[in-house]
Amino acid sequence: MDVLSVMAYEMRKDVLDMIYHAGTGHIGGDFSVMEILTDLYFRQMNISPENVDDPDRDRFVLSKGHSVESYYAVLARKGFLDIEDVKARFSAFDSPYIGHPNNKLPGIEMNSGSLGHGLPVCVGMALAGKMDQKDYRVYTVMGDGELAEGSVWEGVMSASHYKLDNLCAVVDRNRLQISGSTEDIMHHDDLEQRFSSFGWHVVTADGNDIPSLDGAFEEARSQKGRPTVVIANTTKGCGVSFMENQAGWHHRVPTADEYQAAVRELEERVKHAHGSEEVEPTYE
Repeated sequence: MDVLSVMAYEMRKDVLDMIYHAGTGHIGGDFSVMEILTDLYFRQMNISPENVDDPDRDRFVLSKGHSVESYYAVLARKGFLDIEDVKARFSAFDSPYIGHPNNKLPGIEMNSGSLGHGLPVCVGMALAGKMDQKDYRVYTVMGDGELAEGSVWEGVMSASHYKLDNLCAVVDRNRLQISGSTEDIMHHDDLEQRFSSFGWHVVTADGNDIPSLDGAFEEARSQKGRPTVVIANTTKGCGVSFMENQAGWHHRVPTADEYQAAVRELEERVKHAHGSEEVEPTYE
């Protein structure tokens, strides 16, 4: 198994701890997006605590900001945050680790969570890169339920018009949102055709598979004269069997029994991947 796949399961355990002890969090979307964030931060993007103020760094915006717990876990593993501090203070009074990305924290480019804002802002970042003749790339991750926001499609149109080949959007296509199935609420089954009709290059990938994501991001970098969207087909709640494909786990805190069952399942996955009896996560 790819080392990043193992890391993604270890960080799901961090997210589980965070949400259980805080008594709040969007665990279903956290688990669906974990491989996407892991691949971006550990294999695709030029971003680290050492170059956080470098004008040539890559840019990232988590547009589906309610999945901030997975983002905190990845930022901690990357060295931006202290994971134990995050777990102890997530969503607590006067804590900087609030329930949506907060750009007062190191490594976070912008506050997000008001759905539909991430892509338009990233269009501006990518356009600025073109105007400044910079080589950095800009990435954003959106939820599929978020695509009902009209501002997304204004951003899609603008990115194509300005030929922003330094921009890559990812859709976490888990097909569930807080109210139920995306296809019942506002269907998106023709996403590839929709983005393509706006002049975007479209790549479809397994969003919970690191090698599939690697190929998608490599293809995105090869495009000239147009932006790319990766339609990342994922499973909501991926990694814990009783959470998978359940809309009820969009925003729900596990009971004590559910927490223990989820811990056992995630630890078993990591143990199986390592071929070891005991696995301790390591942090850079």
